Amino acid sequence: MASRSSLPRLLLLLISAAAAASSSFSSSSHNAELDALMELKEALDPTGRLLASWARGGDPCGRGDYFEGVSCDARGRVAAISLQGKGLAGTVPPAVAMLPGLTGLYLHYNDLGGGIPRELGGLPELAELYLGVNNLSGNIPVELGRLASLQVLQLGYNQLSGSIPTQLGQLKKLTVLALQSNQLTGAIPASLGDLPALTRLDLSSNQLFGSIPSKLAEIPQLSALNLRNNTLSGSVPSGLKKLHEGFRYENNSELCGAQFDSLKPCPDDGNDDGKMPHKPESSSIKPQQIQKTADLNRNCDNGGCSKPSALSTGAVIAGTVIIVAGAAACGLSVFSWHRRQKQKIGSSVEHLEGRLSLDQSKETCQRSASSLINVEYSSGWDTSSEGSQHGVRLSSEGSPSVRFNLEEVECATQYFSDVNLLGKSNFAATYKGIMRDGSVVAVKSINKSSCKSEEADFLKGLRMLTSLRHENLVGLRGFCRSRARGECFLVYEFMANGSLSRYLDVKDDDADVTVLDWATRVSIIKGIAKGIDYLHSSKPNKTPLIHQSISADKVLIDHMFVPHLSGAGLHKLLADDVVFSTLKDSAAMGYLPPEYTTTGRFTDKGDVYAFGVVVLQVLTGRRTVSSHLRLGEGAESGRLDDLVDPRLGGRFSRPEAAKLAGVALLCTAEVPAQRPAMAAVLQQLGTSQ
Repeated sequence: MASRSSLPRLLLLLISAAAAASSSFSSSSHNAELDALMELKEALDPTGRLLASWARGGDPCGRGDYFEGVSCDARGRVAAISLQGKGLAGTVPPAVAMLPGLTGLYLHYNDLGGGIPRELGGLPELAELYLGVNNLSGNIPVELGRLASLQVLQLGYNQLSGSIPTQLGQLKKLTVLALQSNQLTGAIPASLGDLPALTRLDLSSNQLFGSIPSKLAEIPQLSALNLRNNTLSGSVPSGLKKLHEGFRYENNSELCGAQFDSLKPCPDDGNDDGKMPHKPESSSIKPQQIQKTADLNRNCDNGGCSKPSALSTGAVIAGTVIIVAGAAACGLSVFSWHRRQKQKIGSSVEHLEGRLSLDQSKETCQRSASSLINVEYSSGWDTSSEGSQHGVRLSSEGSPSVRFNLEEVECATQYFSDVNLLGKSNFAATYKGIMRDGSVVAVKSINKSSCKSEEADFLKGLRMLTSLRHENLVGLRGFCRSRARGECFLVYEFMANGSLSRYLDVKDDDADVTVLDWATRVSIIKGIAKGIDYLHSSKPNKTPLIHQSISADKVLIDHMFVPHLSGAGLHKLLADDVVFSTLKDSAAMGYLPPEYTTTGRFTDKGDVYAFGVVVLQVLTGRRTVSSHLRLGEGAESGRLDDLVDPRLGGRFSRPEAAKLAGVALLCTAEVPAQRPAMAAVLQQLGTSQ
């Protein structure tokens, strides 16, 4: 009996020990990843200025800390590092291999030097590796062939040398291999023909020689093959004809193939196995060959032909020799110049082949309008698909332009360059961008950890966002998401005149910002009211929606000074703790209604309260609105001069100012029931939808 009673106690001890061991392992794993990130920071950013948010005492996967560009998976492991276009000028350290849960590494469009660490081959879950458009040198590590999960390998526009490792043929999940504009030499490995999922292969602008392996034509999914600007030779496999315009082979003068219009026929047209054409018997010109050529052009007159004289034959021979010699010398000169040019690849930002300038990047984006742009991001979420794995379908009714993919978004923002950064919050960053059609947009990048964890909930919220259409709301033009990058992107219309807060507390010496005149202020207030009323109303295919975070920062002004509410419905995409964080920010700025602190609930009357605060800000021209103004002091007509922005110099309508002050007073009433509905506010303002 004693032994039986001791069994539960023993079991509890074992469970406790296992839990302690698990906790110890988790803590140890967390510390190891933090150490790896600190080593990564030191190597990538030697100055310490660009990755200042990476703090040793922080938690990269915690809600309270922010590590720029780092996202984590559900197990609390670092899953993606997105630092493209940050101006990083260090190196890629081996410490990155200490992040076993890493699925995406995005360091392209920087100024990184040194070699590619072979330790990267030890990341079992790495799906996307972007190191392009840097100054990386040395060989491509053969260890990359061990990345069994790799789908995209982008190493283009660097100074990599040596041959292409045959081990890359072991990457059975690889869809994109981009090695263009480097200094790679040797032959194209036939093992690349063993990549069953490969859709795009770009080896252009290198120093590759030899023939094109016939196995490349047998890759079932291949749709784009770029071999331009190399020194390849021999017969082009006829199977590549099926790629049509997806096959690029220009500037390989020794290639041949009768099946391709711009190529010369091969000496043996039956040779279609990618082997070298038969070598001529001699590189010298034989007299018999010259005589035969000359005979074809002998003098014929009136149906009779006379044999050329010895002098004319000699002239032909001499002329032919001179032409051949001149062409050979010219060819050698051009070849030598081309080689020297290619040696300079990656040496400067402005170089034609070694680096993408801004104009080139823009041109590339404008050219890539085909479906091939999707293959760069195999783990991304392409909104042109009919639905998701959860069966939630997105309707495009009323929103025909919502289908974007990550390539378009990155091209528009120059790979999220800091030059285009418009603003940043705890959960998102907004960039200015230019789309292919020339239109200007604002791209909001939201970290995956800040979004709703259930994809079905996220898509439901996204579908709701696409249904919002009003002249006083910032229009959502499109969206996309990349799971591997750990980010989702919302593409909005760009508002040229910034936010309303820009026009508050304007300094006298601030020449960049004009003081809004009275008519513009009234128009802005009415436009905001119309936008909120639309959100609160119930219409066909649209349920009432509460904004929850109305503020002067959320009112954007277009080039005609028409106001547009931004962020409408955004809380439907965000995790609850992120929404709570934004509400705390609203409370700190005075926009949160007093009842929220006691009930913890946000109603449409909360939006009305925030609108009242914004009205007071517009009237006073100040960001901070004191409590005595919200209580109605100064709203009397005798004190309007104290209430209205003194920068107007008294140029305003006193009756209109009194009416607006009265509306603000009603909207900011302490008791929610005393606040009017937005439809009633519109009536008081003398406007309608």
